[in-house]
Amino acid sequence: MGAARIEFVLSMVIVGSVGLFVRNIPLPSANIALARGVLGCLFILAFSMISKKGISVNNIKANGKVLILSGIALGLNWILLFQAFKYTTISNATICYYFAPVIVMILSPVILKEKLNAVKVLSIFAALAGLACIAGVSRQSGANDFVGILFATGAAVLYASVIFLNKRLKGVTGIESSIVQLGITAVSLFPYVLFSGGMKLETMTLTPFMLLVVVGFVHTGVVYLMYFSSIQKISGQSVAALSYIDPVVAILLSSVFLREKMTLVQIAGGILILGSTFLAEMHAQREQAGGKA
Repeated sequence: MGAARIEFVLSMVIVGSVGLFVRNIPLPSANIALARGVLGCLFILAFSMISKKGISVNNIKANGKVLILSGIALGLNWILLFQAFKYTTISNATICYYFAPVIVMILSPVILKEKLNAVKVLSIFAALAGLACIAGVSRQSGANDFVGILFATGAAVLYASVIFLNKRLKGVTGIESSIVQLGITAVSLFPYVLFSGGMKLETMTLTPFMLLVVVGFVHTGVVYLMYFSSIQKISGQSVAALSYIDPVVAILLSSVFLREKMTLVQIAGGILILGSTFLAEMHAQREQAGGKA
C-alpha cells in the first residue's frame, strides 16, 4: 500500500473515532462544533504559513458565496451529527449519516442534471429500505433513539448540501476552501453559542477539555490536510472504496468501548445503506474510467 493510501486510510480511521470523543465532551453540540471550527481553521492556517503554501485571496473572493453557504451548512451538519451521537448509538448515527450519498443521487438529476441509471435507482431503494429498518427498530426501542436517527438523517441532508456546494467551487485548493469553510462555520455559530450561555469551558475538567482539543486539531485540522493531500494521489475508485473504513471503525469502536449492540434488523439496514452506496460509487467510478478510455 502506497504512502498516499496509508494517509487516506489513517484519515478515515481518525474520522471514525470522532463519535467516541464527542460522547465524552459535556458540552452542547453547537459549542463543540464552534470549537471544532475555530481549532481546525487555526491548525490549517498555521500549516499553510509554516509550509509556505500560498493562499489566493482572489480565488477565495471568486467563490465567496459558495464558501459562505457551505461553511454554514457544515456547521449545522456537525451540530445535528453531534446531537445524534447524544441520543442514539454511534453505530446508528454513523450509518444514517452515510445516507448522504443517497440524497446526492436522488437530487443529482435536478441539481447537477445527471441521469439516474438502473444501478443508482436500485441503490436508492435499497438504502431507503435500510434506513427504514434502522428507524423502525429505533422507534420501538425508545423516543430518544428515534430522535437520534432523525438528527443523523438531518445531518446527512446538510452534508449532501455541502457536497453539492463544493462541486460549484472553481480554482480553489483544498487548503483554501478548508480555511474559509471552517472559519465561516465558527463565525456563523459564535452568535448562537454566545447568546445561549457561552462556551462553558470553565465547567469542564482536564480530560474532556483535552478531548475537545483533539477533536479540533486532529479530527478536523489533521484529517482535512491528510484527506486533501491523499485524494490527489490515489484513484477515485480507491477513494470511494476506502471511505467506508470510517463507518466500520465507528461501529467497531462503539461496540468495544461503549458496548453498543445492533439488532439483526439494524445490521441488515446498515448493510443495505452502506452496501448500496458503495456499489453505486464503484459503478460511477467505472463509468468515468470507461468514458476516459
